[in-house]
Amino acid sequence: MNQPLWTSAEIEAATGGRASALFEATGITFDSREVEPGWLFVAMPGTVADGHDFVPGAFAAGASGALVSRPVDGPHVLVDDVPAALTALAVAARARMSGKVLGVTGSVGKTSTKEALAAALERRHRGQVHRSLKSYNNHTGVPLSLARMPRDSVYGVFEMGMNNPGEIRALTALVRPHVVLITAIAPAHIENLGSMEAIADAKAEIAEGLEPGGIAIIPNDTPYRDRLVEAARRRAERVVTFGSGDADVVAIHAVRANGGGSLVTARLTGSDLTYTIAQPGEHWVSNSLAVLAAVEAVGADVAAAGLALGDLGGLKGRGERHRVTVDGGEALLIDESYNANPASMAATLKNLAAEPVDGRRLAVLGTMLELGAHSDAEHAALAPHVLASKVDELILVGEATAPLEQVLTGELPVTRVPDAATATDVLLATLRPGDAVLVKASNGVGLAKLVERMAGAAAGKGFQP
Repeated sequence: MNQPLWTSAEIEAATGGRASALFEATGITFDSREVEPGWLFVAMPGTVADGHDFVPGAFAAGASGALVSRPVDGPHVLVDDVPAALTALAVAARARMSGKVLGVTGSVGKTSTKEALAAALERRHRGQVHRSLKSYNNHTGVPLSLARMPRDSVYGVFEMGMNNPGEIRALTALVRPHVVLITAIAPAHIENLGSMEAIADAKAEIAEGLEPGGIAIIPNDTPYRDRLVEAARRRAERVVTFGSGDADVVAIHAVRANGGGSLVTARLTGSDLTYTIAQPGEHWVSNSLAVLAAVEAVGADVAAAGLALGDLGGLKGRGERHRVTVDGGEALLIDESYNANPASMAATLKNLAAEPVDGRRLAVLGTMLELGAHSDAEHAALAPHVLASKVDELILVGEATAPLEQVLTGELPVTRVPDAATATDVLLATLRPGDAVLVKASNGVGLAKLVERMAGAAAGKGFQP
């Protein structure tokens, strides 16, 4: 019989709390909508709502117990501070796990790379690889992801993000990785950090949590490579670079494969490997090199990892592709709605240029958030990438995209709208069979709603009002 994720006695011991009754938990969440029978519900305080208000609903959904700071009806562990108790569970989960732990951060592609890395390791270790779900990469998401890690996991893969200096330092101290991977440095969160150098330094904090003998995987194709390497060497026993040129892990050969991905021959530190990537784009070639470098660093099977990269499907909001029914045929919708910064915008626009189409190329681009004083310049700087992407029509969403509209006026048809709902209406009015549409913006713009409405048609539900 499988061991429970947590027993009430283990939760007591980890948190210093007091259990009202004996119970076992097979899972854990602080979102009452996620509760499954047998799970522990963590009643987190909040600025809008208090998790304690959702405890009855959690028990109704089958929760076996709750972690609370005031007594409730039903089995529970009473603690003084629920967030601190969740962090204590995270520490205990990490302490009891004897496998290898990998940490991932970066300005661009960290969630996609984390998913690809987990899939690569899972290929030879079915059911024994734990990863942080969704983009649970902040001060609450990382402790929850750690607390969810089964005690017999062979590998744990954790994503760490930040908005300010010092945040990754705190997260990596909890994760205590054996291998850390930085995907790329780009002007995401520059509003808070002020400079690209500060962003690089904040990402480099991930190496501070490395276990003795740890390895840091660093991007070679960035002006901040030496800065990252220097920071990593203060803690890492070994630094491995990936990318082009003199990188330790490099693509010797990469060509477009049938189906839109890439066929790559890579030189690793110990061998060469030829493999296929299902995802299109040069940035995915780079991501794959990072994944293989990390797989090799933990001594896992790189050949199996290569097979996994060939099977990896698109992630929701990060490249998932939908065939949308329109009058007379179908159109392709490329969902990149989850996040956006200047580097990821440029990469996905380049992919759109390479997309084989029977009709037109369209793009729905929304505001890139958290750029602060750099916002106007960074939005305007997308213009060459839009023109190079061979876009036939462009829909811009949000006031912050006005500088881009101004640069492109007269170059191609541009429509700027205030919100996702209006953008959907405009897109529906112009979409034709054979068209390919790229949808990309920062998550706060809400273009996921456009994708949901359009994808509803692909699922046979008709367009949703």
